Parts: sequence; C-alpha cells; structure tokens
Amino acid sequence: MAQLTDDCFAFAGPLLPISEMERLIAARVTPVAEHEQVPLRAAHGRVLARDVVAGTDVPPFDNSAVDGFAVLSQDLDPDAETKLKVVDRITAGHRPETALRPGEAALIFTGAPMPAGRRLAAQQLALAASVGLTELPLQRRVRVAIFSTGDEIVEPGSLRPGPALFDANRFLLDGLLERLGAQVTDLGILPDEPTTLAAALKTAAADHDLVLTSGGVSTGEADHVRDAVETIGRLVFWRVGIKPGRPVAMAVISAGANSGAAFVGLPGNPAAVFVTFVRVVRPLLLRLAGALPEPLLPMPVRSGFAYKKRKDRREYVRVTLRPTPAGEIEAVKYPKDGAGIITSLTETDGLVELGEDVTAVAPGSTVGFLSYAALTN
Repeated sequence: MAQLTDDCFAFAGPLLPISEMERLIAARVTPVAEHEQVPLRAAHGRVLARDVVAGTDVPPFDNSAVDGFAVLSQDLDPDAETKLKVVDRITAGHRPETALRPGEAALIFTGAPMPAGRRLAAQQLALAASVGLTELPLQRRVRVAIFSTGDEIVEPGSLRPGPALFDANRFLLDGLLERLGAQVTDLGILPDEPTTLAAALKTAAADHDLVLTSGGVSTGEADHVRDAVETIGRLVFWRVGIKPGRPVAMAVISAGANSGAAFVGLPGNPAAVFVTFVRVVRPLLLRLAGALPEPLLPMPVRSGFAYKKRKDRREYVRVTLRPTPAGEIEAVKYPKDGAGIITSLTETDGLVELGEDVTAVAPGSTVGFLSYAALTN
C-alpha cells in the first residue's frame, strides 16, 4: 500500500486553496513502492519505475536524413557543375554494394534516456522499441476502490423508485481512473447508514491505496460519509476553495501503525464529481503512481461570456470553443450552471479556469482554457 502518514496533509484553515493542496500532495505523499517488469505492448499509460538508458545509438550506423545522393566530398567543385556516375541504389535496411570510388555517386533513401516517473505514451514506447527493449520496469498500478453513497441512488438497469436516480458517478469515476492507469475495484452503492459506511470503507482501505466515494460529504442531515470516515481514520480537510465541488473531503484511513490508505470523498453531483476529480484526485493519483509532476497549462482564449464570482475561490466554467470572424478562439459558456447536469460535460469542450483573485469576466477578455483531453490524461 501507499505510505501515508496521518499528518500528511495537515491544514488548519477553513477553506483549502487548490495551490496549497497540490503543494501538500507533492511534498507529503509517497508513491507506491512495488515495481514490476511489463511487456512493452502493455506499458502504455504506465509510469516508469527507474531510468532507462539506451544501450545503442539509434540508428546504430551513419544514415541519410533525406533522400538524395551519396558522394565523395572531394569530387565536388564549389565553383562549377559536377557530373558523377550513379553506380548504386541504397534503400533503407540495405548496405551499399561497394564503396564509392572517385567520380561515382549512389542514390540513397531515408531510413536518449527516459527518466523514472515518466508516464509512457506511444512516443516513449516507440523510443524503447527502437533500442531493442521488449519490457520496461514500471511502478505498480495504484489500486483504487470506488463507491457511490446515498439511499436515493440505484444501479442502472434495476427498478428505479420514483424519487431515486440511476448511479452515473461510478461509471464516470471508473472511466477517469482507467485513463490514468489505475487498477479499479467497483464496490457498488452504499446506503446512508454510518456504521455500514464505516465498515465498508475500512475493509476497502485494507487492500487499496486510495478509496473514492461520491455523495454524502456535505452538511446535510443524511450526509454521513464525513462522520463515518472520522470513526476509522483522520479527516484532514473537507472544504476546498473550488467551484463546483467545495464539499470534497480528504482523509487517511488507518491500515497499520505507520501507514494508511488515502480517502477522497467527492460531491454527489456529476459535474462537481468531474471537476473535483481532475483538480483534486488527479494530482493525488499521479503522485501515488510515482509520476513526474504534470502541471496543467491553460490555453489563452477569448471569453464569449460575462461572469461574476467570489474572491478567494477557484472556479471552473464549462465551455465550448468556437472560431470568431476575426480568427480568434472564443469560449462560450454552457447555458446552465447546475452541477447535476451531465450534458454540461458531454456538450462542452473543457473548462475555463478562473483564479482566486478574479471576481468578474467580461466578454472579449482573455481567460485560461483547459481541454477535457488535457484534464483526463
């Protein structure tokens, strides 16, 4: 299991800033310790456990960078046209038949270390294959357990009582976690009952590195996740300066004298689940996986909307991108703000990030855009 001490997050303030949360995760969370050798074809998206150094140059011989002619430099007259006899045709993968002699030419055709912590994309796998590797030393995949909570949530495909909702959050979380290379265990839906919640969370923490729930972390009368976590571990914060998604809890559930499983309790509304996952869970998960830091770099775009917000809170606005007649890229806000509207995720391209010091956005101003592709990889 990942090594997490009870004071690993230690934050005393009432509302934890995103930047402080990221700093604490980077400084205090220790990645999983186990490594494994994995075939190259199964390594995509995984994290390299140690530096891999090429054992040979690529290519292992002098080659031509472009199609052209191989010549002897002393045959070329810099001040006049030079005529040479073409005596050979050299294609990729073949050696020349004979060495060139003066006055001859041949038609010829075209034919770095990876550091530990690098998440492997197709480019890195190609680089490893080019030096003859067939497997790589990788970090063990982070084991994550997911639950949904709430008496109002039922399994898709089952009989749905009038006031109930089909569970969408577990399927959202499962897809997001799989894209980040986690090994996911879906443990279903938990009722709003503190004792049952506590027992299920403690059992999950015993053989997982991270336990994720959605719903039940607000201050409502039937929101029991926070109380359940406090009976089996230590709640280190439950309010983050983020919208949507302020009621997001992080804790350590005891799993031994000096270690524990990380716990994150996400809100119940799907859009809030998505935003808090990509901004809270993603950096935690990558750190547990031993990945190098991957800071998000918002792309500057033109705002196509007006917006007001509170100071000292980072907000994320769901937007679609469109070109303007002037050739700029403009972000258009989704018409509805509700955090329970799943189409606000399916019919948009990403999020506009508004920092803590921003209190208003005017049409035509420059804002930072984060694509869903960047947020979920």
